[in-house]
Amino acid sequence: MNKTELVQAIAEKANLTKVDSKAALDATLDAITGALKNGEKVALIGFGTFQVVKKNARQGINPATKQKIKIAAKKVVKFKPGAGLANKVNAKKK
Repeated sequence: MNKTELVQAIAEKANLTKVDSKAALDATLDAITGALKNGEKVALIGFGTFQVVKKNARQGINPATKQKIKIAAKKVVKFKPGAGLANKVNAKKK
């Protein structure tokens, strides 16, 4: 599913126009992104939790040349699915 398909699904399920659905989705994504940039954790009960974690610098190997390389430290976004999401994904179809 891409963003256009998600907007369409939101419009149908929430009985909104596509324009309103796109605005709501964009606002939601902006709010999540802003919170993560500020170092906050975003917990959506029943869906999951987004948080920024720091990956330490480490040494790796270039697979083409087999030379050792330094991989810089960085921050990455981590998502942990909630029980509600995991249960729905793993539920058997009838």
